[in-house]
Amino acid sequence: MTQTLKTKVLIIGAGTGGYVAGIRCGQLGLDTVLVDGGDGLGGTCLNVGCIPSKAIIHAAGKFETVAKAAGGGTLGITAAAPAIDLKQTVEWKDGIVRKLNAGVAALLKKAKVKVIKGWAKFEDAKTCVVKTEDGEIRITAEHVILATGSEPVELPFLPFGGDVISSTEALSLSEVPKKLVVVGGGYIGLELGIAFRKLGAEVAIVEMAERILPLYDKALTDPVAKWLEKHGVDLHLGARAGGLGNGKLNVTTKDGEPLQLDADKVLVTVGRRPRTQGWGLENMGVAMAGPFVKIDNRCATSMKNVWAVGDLTGEPMLAHKGSAQGEVVAEIIAHSSGKGGHDRVFDPVAIAAVCFTEPEIVSAGLGPNDVAGRDDVIQSVFPFAAIGRALAIEAGEDGGFVRVIASKSDHRILGVQAVGQHVSELSNSFAQMLEMGAVLEDVAGTIHVHPTLGEAFHEASLRALGHAIHI
Repeated sequence: MTQTLKTKVLIIGAGTGGYVAGIRCGQLGLDTVLVDGGDGLGGTCLNVGCIPSKAIIHAAGKFETVAKAAGGGTLGITAAAPAIDLKQTVEWKDGIVRKLNAGVAALLKKAKVKVIKGWAKFEDAKTCVVKTEDGEIRITAEHVILATGSEPVELPFLPFGGDVISSTEALSLSEVPKKLVVVGGGYIGLELGIAFRKLGAEVAIVEMAERILPLYDKALTDPVAKWLEKHGVDLHLGARAGGLGNGKLNVTTKDGEPLQLDADKVLVTVGRRPRTQGWGLENMGVAMAGPFVKIDNRCATSMKNVWAVGDLTGEPMLAHKGSAQGEVVAEIIAHSSGKGGHDRVFDPVAIAAVCFTEPEIVSAGLGPNDVAGRDDVIQSVFPFAAIGRALAIEAGEDGGFVRVIASKSDHRILGVQAVGQHVSELSNSFAQMLEMGAVLEDVAGTIHVHPTLGEAFHEASLRALGHAIHI
C-alpha cells in the first residue's frame, strides 16, 4: 500500500547541502521532508569522504611520528617500532562518523524536519515515490531541493570490485596493503596515497597529466612532489593505467612503453560525477549544463520552485559550497512564503579549496595562472622558513609559503594561496579577507598573534607593500 504525503519543502539527499537546507528550512518554520537514500545523514562528506578521510590521515600522521622516533629518534624522543591494527583504526573512525550522524539527526529533529530513509524516484517535477523498508510513500511538494551529490568515476577497464577500490572502500580496509597503486594524482588520490605511505604501504601513483595536482600551480605542488620523492612514492606521470591481472596493473608510460606495477590494491581516484541517474531526473524537465543540473545565481533550476545545490550543480564540488547554497535556498523559499528569510543570491567572492596532502595546500581566489601576463597585479610570497612557529613545529623546512595576489592600483586582494603543514586552518582567514573586499593595508594593519602560522599572511602582505619585517 502506498502512503501519500504533502509538504511545503521536499529535499532529496542528506549530504552537507541537503541536511543544512533542511535544518534552515525547519528553523524558518517551513514544513520540510528530507529523503535520505544515499550514504546516510551527512552524505558522502560525513560518511565516506571529508571526515573519515581526515581521521585516517590524522592516524597516519601519528603513526609516522612514532615511526620516526623509532628510527633513530626525533626531537630527542625515541620509541619502540610501532605497529598498526588498521581494523581498530577504522573502528575508531567509524565511531566518529556515528557520533556525527547522531548529531545531524538530533539537529534535524530539533528543527522538526521529517526524515524518510529510502530511495526516491520522481514522476514529475513535484512528485516522487520513495521506496522504504515499510513500503512506498508518494510525496508531493510545493518546493523541491535537489541535493543528490556525486559519486566516484569508474573506469571501464578497471571496474570497482575485489582489489580495485574507490575512496569509499579505501577508508574501510582491514589491513594496510603492502603495495598500493593509486590511479589519479588529484587531491583524493594524493591524500589517501600519502596516508597509506605513512602507514607503511609501498605506494605508486599513475597520473595522465605531466604533474600531480594539475589544477594547482607548480609552486604550490612542488613541496608535495618533494615529499613524495623523499618518502619513496613511485610517480608515473603522463602515464595511462590499463587493466589489472594476476596482481599486476598494466600501465603505458609517457614514452609509450608498457609497464606492470605490482598491486595488492588499486585505488581509482580519477574524479567524481554528479549523481543524476536512478531517481527520475529525466522526468522533471529541468535544464542541464553538461553533466550538471543548470542553476542561476539563486540556485533555481529551469523548473519553477525546483532548486538544486551542491555537487549536482557543478564545480567546485566542495561540501562547504553545498552547505552555503542550501542556506541560500532555504532563505529564499521562506521569504517567498512569508516566513521571514531573505531574497538572497549565491554569489561568493571566493570558495577556498584545501588539499590535505603532505604538506597541505590552500587556494582562495585568483592564482598566478589566472593573472599570467598581467602587469596590473602584485604577487608576494613569504616563506614559512622565516616564521618561528613553523620552525618550532617542524613546518618550516618543506618549502612552504603564503602567497598574496593583489591589484597594483588599489591594493585590493585578489587571491591568497599557501602550502605547508597545517595551512588548512588559514583557509577561513583567506576567504574572509576576500569576501570582505580587503586591501593589503587591512591585513598589514591587523595585529597577528605571535607565534602562529598566520603571521606568514601578515608578512606576505607587508612584503607586497614593500616593507616586510622578517625577510
